[in-house]
Amino acid sequence: MPSDLERRLADLMRADAQRLRLLGHVRDLKLPDAWIGAGFVRAAVWDSLAGRPSPLPEDIDVIWHDPRRACPARDLALERRLARAAPRAQWSVKNQGRMHARNGDAPYACSLQALAGWPETATAVAVRLSPDHGLEVLAPFGLRDLFDGVIRPTPRFLGAKRAVFEARWQAKGWLDRWPFLRVAPC
Repeated sequence: MPSDLERRLADLMRADAQRLRLLGHVRDLKLPDAWIGAGFVRAAVWDSLAGRPSPLPEDIDVIWHDPRRACPARDLALERRLARAAPRAQWSVKNQGRMHARNGDAPYACSLQALAGWPETATAVAVRLSPDHGLEVLAPFGLRDLFDGVIRPTPRFLGAKRAVFEARWQAKGWLDRWPFLRVAPC
């Protein structure tokens, strides 16, 4: 049974025809454990909280997981395929079956595990359309920070990686775009 915040996120995504269409393109690829996350979701929620329309982010982060097809060339071919379906979107496709090596982690067993290693709890959220057009949510840290406008590091970005977390949200200018956000004390 979806939580209230999951229903709220699903309603927000369903109300955005452009995002819904892009979710459909990714679903149609029939990739295992495939989702769209990061700014695609985060900006939609925060713009909604700000009471304004939400343009698409600069890139559309598609994640999927299949360690048997972990070749970067496969991801590039998928990006080209998605670009033919939606040429205005900047697609970034990454098979999480290979991303552990770039991130210095043990191999990820699934997209959920990979998402748990993203820098902020509000960024570590992804959505997808199910075959029956339902909206599914993947959020290893829940949705509370996202809907409360909290910038908080995930556990992997505490300690030695804390500086990466701090530099990232500052460089992205999130507090300028969404002044109601607050950075969680850690």
